[in-house]
Amino acid sequence: MSLFMYRQTNGIAELTTRIFNVHKDATLEEHPHRVRDQIMLATPIMNGKDMVAVMMTVKKIGAPHFTAQDEELCVLLTMKKYVNFANLVLRGFHLSYLHNCETRRGQVLFWSASKVFYEFTDIERQFHKALYTIQLLLDGSGQTHMHCCYNNPPADQWALVSGLPTYVAENGLICNIMNAAEDKLFDFQKEPLDESGWTIKNVLSLPIVNKEKIVGVATFYIRKNGKPFDDMDETLMESLTQFLGWSVLNTDTYDKMNKLENRKDIFQDMVMYHVKCRKDVIQNILNTREVYDKEPDECDEDELDDILVKHKKIHTIFEFHFCDFKFSELDLVKCGIKMYYELSVVDKFHIPRDVSDNDHLHNWRHGFNVGQTMFTLLMTGDLKRYYTDLETMAMVTAGLCHDIDHRGTDNPYQMKSGNPLAKLHGSSILERHHLEFGKALLRDEALNIYQNLNGRQHETVIYLMDIAIIATDLALYFKKRTMFQKIVDQSKTYESLDSWTKYMMYETTRKEIVMAMMMTACDLSAIAKPWEIQSGVVRRCRILGQGDLERTVLEQQPIPMMDRNKADELPKLQCGFIDFVCSFVYKEFSLLHSEITPMLERTGRSGTL
Repeated sequence: MSLFMYRQTNGIAELTTRIFNVHKDATLEEHPHRVRDQIMLATPIMNGKDMVAVMMTVKKIGAPHFTAQDEELCVLLTMKKYVNFANLVLRGFHLSYLHNCETRRGQVLFWSASKVFYEFTDIERQFHKALYTIQLLLDGSGQTHMHCCYNNPPADQWALVSGLPTYVAENGLICNIMNAAEDKLFDFQKEPLDESGWTIKNVLSLPIVNKEKIVGVATFYIRKNGKPFDDMDETLMESLTQFLGWSVLNTDTYDKMNKLENRKDIFQDMVMYHVKCRKDVIQNILNTREVYDKEPDECDEDELDDILVKHKKIHTIFEFHFCDFKFSELDLVKCGIKMYYELSVVDKFHIPRDVSDNDHLHNWRHGFNVGQTMFTLLMTGDLKRYYTDLETMAMVTAGLCHDIDHRGTDNPYQMKSGNPLAKLHGSSILERHHLEFGKALLRDEALNIYQNLNGRQHETVIYLMDIAIIATDLALYFKKRTMFQKIVDQSKTYESLDSWTKYMMYETTRKEIVMAMMMTACDLSAIAKPWEIQSGVVRRCRILGQGDLERTVLEQQPIPMMDRNKADELPKLQCGFIDFVCSFVYKEFSLLHSEITPMLERTGRSGTL
C-alpha cells in the first residue's frame, strides 16, 4: 500500500508526503517539493470504525514541534467543527460512487447476459462476446483476454508467457498488479507490444469458476484513466466471472442435449430398422403382386378386401371369444387391416395401404387381442354409436399400441429397480413409455397411418391415444370406476337409446371416461373368453418371472401373486382379482349395452371354476 498526502499553498495543490511502501517502520521520504516540512500532525476522521479521511496540520508557528495539547486540540476541533461536515460530504461522495459502481455492475451483468444466452455453440466465443461488450464499463483499454492454460504456450502468446493466467488457474486467486513492468513474480513484456506503442502497465486477472472448478481465466489490462484497478473493479469483475462460470452450464447443457438428440436419432433408426416390415414381408401378408400385379398402395379397397376375406376365420374378429391361437402373426396383421376397413376409415382418412401393413409390432399378440376387443366392443357391442369414425380409429390404434416394448415387469418394479423409465416418467411409467414409443413409430412416414389427416384431426387422434393408453394403468381405473357407474346409471334415465346416444355424442368428458373403461375391459379381455383361451394366455404370462427377479436381483420378497413359492395360492388370488376388478367393468358394460353381456357371463364362469 502507498500513501500520498497533498496540501494547498496559495490555492495551488502540491505533494507533501509520499510513502511507496507503508509498514509499521515506514519513514517519510525526502520532500519532493521546494517547500520542506519539518513537523506534521495527522488526525484521522472516522466514520464508525472506518477511517474516511485524514486531517493534516503542518508547520506550527512559533514552536519547534507539536505538543500533546496540540494533539488534543486538533482532535477536538476535528470532532466538533469538521467531522460532521466532512462526514456529510464524504458519505454523499461515497454513496454516489457506490451507486455508480452498482449501476455499472448491473449493466455488465445485463449486457453480458444478452451475449451469453445468445451464443450456445462455442464457449470461447461466448466468453469473448460477453467480455468485449463490457470493456467500456470497466474503463478498460480494449485489451481483454480469455485464456485457457497450456504447459508450453507459444512465444507470441505474451499473456500466457507471463505465467499469470497459469498462476491464477492453479491457485484460484484474484491478481491485481498495479505496476506490471516492475513485478518480479510474473515476466511481463516491458517493450511495446505493437506498433501503436501499447505497453502493459496494470493488470487484473480473475479465475472463471463453475461448480468449484476453474474453467478459464479472464485478464484485463490498463484502465483508460491510467489508474490501477481498484476494489470496485475487482468486485465488478468477480461478479462477471461468476456469471460467466454459471453460463458454462448453458453451453455444456446445449452440447449434451445435442449429443443426446443425436443418440436418440441413431437409436430410433435402429428400432425402426427392426420394427418396420420389409416389402417382401408385406407381400406375404397381402399378395397383391401375384394376384393383381400391383403394389398394395395401387390397389383399391375392394381388391384388398378380396384378399383379406380369403382367410377362413377372419370373420371371427367380430366375436368376443376371438382366439388368436389359430392365427399366425402375419394372419393377425391381415385381421388388423380388416378391422380398419370394417371401421370405414382407410379410404375416408386416406390411410396408405403399405403403411397399414407395416404395423407389425413387438408384443403383437396381446396388442392385437386388445385392439380386436376394442373393435368388437365398438362394432358388436354397439358402442360405436357414441363415437365418430376418427375417434374409433384412434381407439383401435391405441389398443394395438398400448403395450409396445413392454419390459415384462410392472410399474412398481421399474421404481424399485431404479429403471431410467421411472426417472423419466413420474407416474403410469410403462403406460407412458408405450405411448411415447407408439407416437415415435407414428412419426415415421413409413408407419404413420395418420399422415394424411389435417392438423385438427391429427391433434384429436393423438389426444385420444394419450387418454386411452394411459387408462390401461389399473391405478387410474379404480379412480374412474365411480364416475363410470354414474354414467351407466344415468343412461337408464333416458326413454330411448337414440335420445341417450344424442346426449352422449356431445358429452366429451363422459365419452373419454367410457373409452378409458373400454381400454381396461380390453386389456383384461382374456378373462372373458372360453377356458381353453384363458388357460393358454395364463401359460404365456410371466408374472412369476418378475417375482424371481425381485427375489434374486432386488433381494425383496415378491407379492403372493408373483411368488413362485406360493403358486398353490394363485387360483384363490386370481378369483379375488376377477371378482374385484374384472366383474365390475363387464357388469357395468352389460348394463350399458346388453350386447356385451357374453363377456360378463364368461367372466362369471371363470370366477367359479
